[in-house]
Amino acid sequence: MAHSTSSGGSPQPAHTVEPGRGSSPHEHGPEPTREQWRAQVEKVLRRSGLVGEQAPGGPVEDVLASSTYDGIAVQPLYTESSVEPGAPGLAPFVRGSRPQGSVAEGWDVRQRHENPDPAETNREILADLYNGVSSLWLRLGPGGLAVDDLPDALVGVHLDLIGVTLDAGAEFGAATEAFLVLATEQGLRGSGLRGNLGADPLGVQARTGQPGDRDAAVALARRCAAEFPELKALVVDGLPYHDAGGSDAQELGCALAAATTYLRWLTEAGLDIDTAAGLLEFRFAATADQFLTIAKLRAARRLWEQVTRSCGASESARAQSQHAVTSAAMLTRRDPWVNMLRATIATFAAGVGGAQAVTTLPFDAAVGLPDGFARRIARNTQSLLLAESHLAQVIDPAGGSWYVESLTDELARAAWRWFQQVEAAGGLPAALESGLIADRLAAIWAERRAAIARRADAITGISEFPNLDEPPLDRPPAPVQPSGGLPVHRYAEDFERLRDAADEHLAATGSRPSVFLATLGSLAEHNARASFARNLFAAGGIETADAGATSSTVDVLAAYPGTPVVCLCSSNEVYAERAVDTARALRDAGAKHVLLAGKPSDLEGIDGFVRTGCDALAVLTDVQTRLGVGQ
Repeated sequence: MAHSTSSGGSPQPAHTVEPGRGSSPHEHGPEPTREQWRAQVEKVLRRSGLVGEQAPGGPVEDVLASSTYDGIAVQPLYTESSVEPGAPGLAPFVRGSRPQGSVAEGWDVRQRHENPDPAETNREILADLYNGVSSLWLRLGPGGLAVDDLPDALVGVHLDLIGVTLDAGAEFGAATEAFLVLATEQGLRGSGLRGNLGADPLGVQARTGQPGDRDAAVALARRCAAEFPELKALVVDGLPYHDAGGSDAQELGCALAAATTYLRWLTEAGLDIDTAAGLLEFRFAATADQFLTIAKLRAARRLWEQVTRSCGASESARAQSQHAVTSAAMLTRRDPWVNMLRATIATFAAGVGGAQAVTTLPFDAAVGLPDGFARRIARNTQSLLLAESHLAQVIDPAGGSWYVESLTDELARAAWRWFQQVEAAGGLPAALESGLIADRLAAIWAERRAAIARRADAITGISEFPNLDEPPLDRPPAPVQPSGGLPVHRYAEDFERLRDAADEHLAATGSRPSVFLATLGSLAEHNARASFARNLFAAGGIETADAGATSSTVDVLAAYPGTPVVCLCSSNEVYAERAVDTARALRDAGAKHVLLAGKPSDLEGIDGFVRTGCDALAVLTDVQTRLGVGQ
């Protein structure tokens, strides 16, 4: 099967929809046409100023459409698609790997543990299991609990009742031996164990830059297949590619390339394709973009079905086992309470997308080791979705959504193209070693970073609506994870660096960096732009004072505290009357840098403009420098 999946076209849907299917007229009249919808939308766009009085140069869809980082156009309106995803539990498994979905038992609530103190880890594990967690994910080795401490961490845990997933990086062999010794001491053998032993040589290479132990992983898989039929041996981890800032298609394509490599290794070692496929579990990131997460999980199952079908696997063996983890990249250290909302949306999307196991990271995971409250909120997020929202009681909640079906199809095709490029480069190990993976991920990260800097990708509590008076959380530091390979990013990291610098300035000088808002005119005239500017500067840890309602330049000067940076805030009409005179007077009073909140214009004496869509990160960095932050 050496490169049987590296050629051919994009993954194809199993069937097409019959013309007219599902398009019966409404009970109370004819179905509105797309042309009627366009006409109504054009009226709204004209009133909002997004288009002129004349009809837009192209379809209104072009005005309202957006694009993902994979270049997929997200349209404002979707109609019936020709994509037929099949039935739940049947190939191509878009609608789920099991016919019953999660209806019978819900999905597997899997909590992660990485505290290096075995006694504390044991307390956390027992509390989690008592309060609804159904399986454990244990980080071992340099990034977590010492392998030798595993027995102490699992005191009181009945391994025949709980699935355990090990995550020991390069030490997966030693972790497996420690775990199996513990199982033997509990009298467990064969089918008594469930979970995953966590071998992932390519994940080790992605994280550390050093090749993992292929032979040990293959030997472990062979032993697992022979002795432990309910236990998986290998993890196909998409998180390193997501955490490096990659797109959804890049995460999918790299995971698919890793899994294909593992299939080659295992079948070359004598395992049949069905057995080899059954030893793998896929791990993907779930984000607060709920529709992309749902589509990603659905597309992942479709892609894996195509690969395994090409390799000759039976239909039941082509179903993918999925573990979804709420994204660490989207977590923030500042205003971490908002992470609860992000995690709830991501967990919802993971469940709707059909993941069999879901891990909700605690809201303070970016700050340090989570406390008991954060762990309780994490597990209760899933408990509420399962027990009170009854999210698992529908086999495929997203099934039939034209938007989701279309997004799934386009994402699968984009991921397949990327997968083919990786395969053409010699497979994932060679693509990691050559730098191809790192370069492509870096390009997407640069694009994402620019969108975050412009606040086109807004981060609540960080780039939008920051709280300068928020007391920081105090948590013990989390173990440092192995590094040396792909970088690890958090989306908020650039803005948080500015906040850190501003806090250091406060600690050193006793006052925050400050910008004066020269508010011109009445509250009604200046409030909108003053609020915008206040929110913008706070994202850089900069406080603001304003002049309030003013009727003249004299009023503004009376309130001016002498800060070197000022920002004029008012309406365009007032700017035309007073901005130049006020800017000149403020300079005479000591202002060194004069900004204006609004669109760029040719007003004399204005050094720069702040407005929606500007590079907020660049503006804030420049203002901090002018205010002496970091000096």
